Amino acid sequence: MLKFTKRRGFVLLGVIAALVVAGAAIAYWTAGGSGNGTADTATPSGQLTVNQTGSLTAMYPGDSAQTLSGTFDNPTGANVHVDTVTASIESVTKAGGAPAGTCDDTDYALSSPIMTVNADVPAGNGKGNWTGAKIQFNNKAGNQDACKGATVNLHYVVSP
Repeated sequence: MLKFTKRRGFVLLGVIAALVVAGAAIAYWTAGGSGNGTADTATPSGQLTVNQTGSLTAMYPGDSAQTLSGTFDNPTGANVHVDTVTASIESVTKAGGAPAGTCDDTDYALSSPIMTVNADVPAGNGKGNWTGAKIQFNNKAGNQDACKGATVNLHYVVSP
């Protein structure tokens, strides 16, 4: 057996002290923690405006369908994603002095009203494109003179 001496006691005490210091250093360097922070997301200012840019000729019974198309005005200052544009007939305004009778949305046919865009519209006016819906005068069996000179008011809805 080893004899316990003063010198061996100091060496043993030094080894124990070194292990304590090393353990404290490891604990310091491996310490965990957590914290919180925030980041703000902008809110777009304004909404897209759908513009109908294609010019249509006056419709009449037996006329062929005409394609609707257009662009967007994007006042938000950032790109805005547009998935679809949906067209609908909002109302029909009879011309002043038009013959008596009814002229309404049933006198017109709107086909393919949901148009896929699936694109980002950049900020600015006249940006992006949409097209595809078709409008046509609905040639009914009866007299449709009340629709002479009428205006079809279309409505467009953007889906993101």
